[in-house]
Amino acid sequence: MEGCTNASALTREIQRLGYRGDVNTVRRHLKPYRNGAIPATAPSPHLTVRRVTDWTMRRPEHLTDLERKGLDELCERNPALATTVEYARRLALMIRTRRSEHLALDVWIADDSGPVEGRVNHIKMIKRQMFGRAKLPLLRKRVLLTAAQGSHRHQA
Repeated sequence: MEGCTNASALTREIQRLGYRGDVNTVRRHLKPYRNGAIPATAPSPHLTVRRVTDWTMRRPEHLTDLERKGLDELCERNPALATTVEYARRLALMIRTRRSEHLALDVWIADDSGPVEGRVNHIKMIKRQMFGRAKLPLLRKRVLLTAAQGSHRHQA
């Protein structure tokens, strides 16, 4: 029944092949195909958040070739996930090796989140300065204004 989108007919056919689910499950699975929103490369049905987390936190040398390939493909499709995997592995390595020097953790934290922490602290300072004097629209304008001034300073 190639191309069949009738959930009842498809359910009957796959039940003859051993499927034990019901028509509602098949209907939910078919819905994206009917809307035309199904991605060209749908993720494996066996791919779960727990499985990807396991792949990320396990030592790379302990992954099977199939697991390594699956994680690599996910990271290629999602650069944010690739960055997360890299940081998670670096943190796991620091914890496993139990480095006594705190500098390693400070460097790791400052590696990418230093500028973010600086902006957060700056926003908190502005909020404290304005406490009880202004509402959110003025706070927003001040934050955006100081951010624009900060970017001009860095360009000069």
